[in-house]
Amino acid sequence: MADHRALVITAPGVIGLQDVAALVPGPGEVIARPAYVGVCGTDLELLDGVVDPAYVRYPLVPGHEWSGVIEAVGPGVTTLTPGQPIIAEGIIPDRVCAQCAAGNTNLCLTYDEIGFTRAGAAADQLRLPAQVVHPLASARLADAALAEPAAVAWRGISRGRPRPGERIAVVGDGTVGLITAHLLRLYSPADLVVFGQRADQAGLAAELGATAFELSGPADTPGEFDLVIEAAGKPAAVEDAIALARRGGRLVLLGLAGNGVKAGLPIDDVVNNDLAITASFGYTSAAWAQVAGLLRAGKIHLAPLITHRFPLEAFADAYRTLREGTGPRGKVLLEVNPR
Repeated sequence: MADHRALVITAPGVIGLQDVAALVPGPGEVIARPAYVGVCGTDLELLDGVVDPAYVRYPLVPGHEWSGVIEAVGPGVTTLTPGQPIIAEGIIPDRVCAQCAAGNTNLCLTYDEIGFTRAGAAADQLRLPAQVVHPLASARLADAALAEPAAVAWRGISRGRPRPGERIAVVGDGTVGLITAHLLRLYSPADLVVFGQRADQAGLAAELGATAFELSGPADTPGEFDLVIEAAGKPAAVEDAIALARRGGRLVLLGLAGNGVKAGLPIDDVVNNDLAITASFGYTSAAWAQVAGLLRAGKIHLAPLITHRFPLEAFADAYRTLREGTGPRGKVLLEVNPR
């Protein structure tokens, strides 16, 4: 078979397109043909070599946010067929450890993740276990390429237990923060305020469902929110999120700040305000199934978040736009085999 393209980070700081051999599915596996691949801040960190080495293996093909179609199925795969549009979980659970048995597939005792420890989707082909694949039916593939950050947001939201009529704040105006706001609107909050760092993001926040966008941080609205979800991954964002929660409020931490980075904790404020603070890592298989269902039902529309598209060959421009771009910036997509 003909060789195929793959974007490869051979070592920190070294990235380029390579010709790679065609893939063949093994028992219980499928070969997918990625259509769209999102580029996120974690991809920049993988290129820079600052991701905790326990979670990455070089050389690697990046691409953990993606959508595509089934190209081939291996022996024993009977529920998927070539040509079927799909998304797939990035964290590959073993399904047998104690954490998986409890439903905590994000905490599987055997860590394995697409785009980190195994080849990702920034390539013409991707091999993965059929057990992590979610069919899409009529969902648009460009929208579906954002399923991974949506699953991250959805799992975090579930830990916050939102209720209709509550005042909710999201701290962070990047992809995960804006998707979090979009998903939270399904709970009919009284107010849904995004606190961000760039005024250019206000329009995206409004289009995705926020009732207000604030740049000033929590100083003008301290302690007013029933639920605060932090999705910026910066120490100042965590400190702002704590200040935004009302007495008896709830706080969910989603953002990753970098290995070893610490935030200040106002102990007396947390205790006196009786805050419930939790965190959420990644997503579970249940969260993925629920996001796939929302996409199929047309209840979420993520396309407005896609602000930049580049062909796979222009990966350098995509990475540069994410790192240095100005103006409104939502999701940067690589078009690998667009449909």
